[in-house]
Amino acid sequence: MSAKKILMLVGDYVEDYEAMVPFQALQMVGHSVQAVCPGKAAGDTVRTAIHDFEGDQTYSEKPGHLFALNQDFAQVHAVDYDALVIPGGRAPEYLRLNEGVLAIVSHFAEQRKPIAAVCHGAQLLAAAGALDGRECSAYPACAPEVKLAGGRFVDIEPSQAHVEANLVTAPAWPAHPAWLGAFLTLLGTQITL
Repeated sequence: MSAKKILMLVGDYVEDYEAMVPFQALQMVGHSVQAVCPGKAAGDTVRTAIHDFEGDQTYSEKPGHLFALNQDFAQVHAVDYDALVIPGGRAPEYLRLNEGVLAIVSHFAEQRKPIAAVCHGAQLLAAAGALDGRECSAYPACAPEVKLAGGRFVDIEPSQAHVEANLVTAPAWPAHPAWLGAFLTLLGTQITL
């Protein structure tokens, strides 16, 4: 297996598990992951939020951890990366207003490089025009955005993931085993025990 160079787009109030778990798991199996945020540099942090499903009409939100960035956003060149990870939480709602972020997401979509997006990460895919004619799962509240962007929303269980060509999507962090497993398959990762 050749190690891949993976870019992760985060921002303040990214969902804690959706940033921390893939960041650590992908490195654990030998990939290089660079986490970046517009306006921030390596060593800076973003605040995370923990979203729980506790029987209410929507998820609850609690303070998470500080997540340390390990690369400067200003130094990112999408052509240097093999794959993209887009965690959810509240960060995608304002990151989609950044033209540099949209250009990065567009590059990965146009080049058909592997993209893993979870939860509200679909908001970045929609804003970048990456969902036209594509299938995408996401947190159910993002379904209208997927449809308005020309995509087909795939309604699956919170523990499941959906794969269409280079795109792996899931509703929320309970899907980590399926979502990360499918992404590792796209990356050509082979794990032997």
